[in-house]
Amino acid sequence: MTSKRLGFFTRVLDDAPPAERYRLAVEQIRHAEELGFTSAWVAQHHFNRDEGGMPSPFVFLGHVAAVTSRIRLATGILTLPLENPVRAAEDASVLDALSGGRLDVGVGSGGTATAFPAFGEESDERGAVFAQHLRLLKRAWAGDSLPGGNHLYPAGLPLADRVWQATFSESGGQRAGAAGDGLLLSRTQPRTGERPDATLAELQTPIVEAYLAALPAGRTPRILGSRSVFVADDRSDALRFATIGLTRAAEHLAASGRPPVGRTVDELIAEFDVHVGTPDDVIASLAADTSLEHATDVAFQVHSVDPPHEFVLRSLELAATRVAPALGWAIDAPLLTTSLSEPERSRA
Repeated sequence: MTSKRLGFFTRVLDDAPPAERYRLAVEQIRHAEELGFTSAWVAQHHFNRDEGGMPSPFVFLGHVAAVTSRIRLATGILTLPLENPVRAAEDASVLDALSGGRLDVGVGSGGTATAFPAFGEESDERGAVFAQHLRLLKRAWAGDSLPGGNHLYPAGLPLADRVWQATFSESGGQRAGAAGDGLLLSRTQPRTGERPDATLAELQTPIVEAYLAALPAGRTPRILGSRSVFVADDRSDALRFATIGLTRAAEHLAASGRPPVGRTVDELIAEFDVHVGTPDDVIASLAADTSLEHATDVAFQVHSVDPPHEFVLRSLELAATRVAPALGWAIDAPLLTTSLSEPERSRA
């Protein structure tokens, strides 16, 4: 499978107050739509501004739906154990109706253990709660009778076929495949003590194989590979921002008790699985990522480099006009009517 749909993934991590963060993220998504990106993905995180700035993705995407026209809108992910599944089903159904059927719902069990107590949940029980909530979510969208004899309004039947499951494990890939859902692969993945130098392909290819083996006959695979990608006109700009962002990310990991192995920028780029540089650099790097061979969709995010906003916009431009075409990946017809230009160095 060679042609892949191109998505933009934002963690909403621009260095700004909340309202400005959301405004910049909206501008980036609108720019991605103008350039022909197929989908826009938003990560949900609670409480920690440095981990992610979006606790309420449906609220945010509702606003995005009003200022866009065709780009698909998606959660990547909705932390399902911390959601009331019936309320999540209702919110998603309303958003899907308002957006003209443009919503996809990526779900996962969540990764930040410290967020669970505030919601009255135990992190150790997340797997069981996730499975229970996912069943109820799909029941609601399928129009099944809910407790008390209630039925979802508005009816959200199409959404049951637009669920994606995020996982780090082969068992999770098997679960997503058996359910006929899409598979979400992370931009990076934790290494074990036994395999500290494992490549992302070595870690994720078995997940993809488990997913495909479990997929019901006749069900079309949906596999999204999220990747950290920062494209710049000048390699020195790319490495300058990569040094700043990845050093900050390494310090964050070390503070949480997981110090990175690498120290130089090249070592951190490899350890954080980042594709960074000029268009030619990134094309070569992505072409070597064999875990993307079976992907139907690839979503680019600039985290953990997190360059300034104008460089994010330029990275999107270069990804759509240079990187995706060189790799044979599909984009929609661009809506842009103005010429593209390199960011002003003085604003960096």
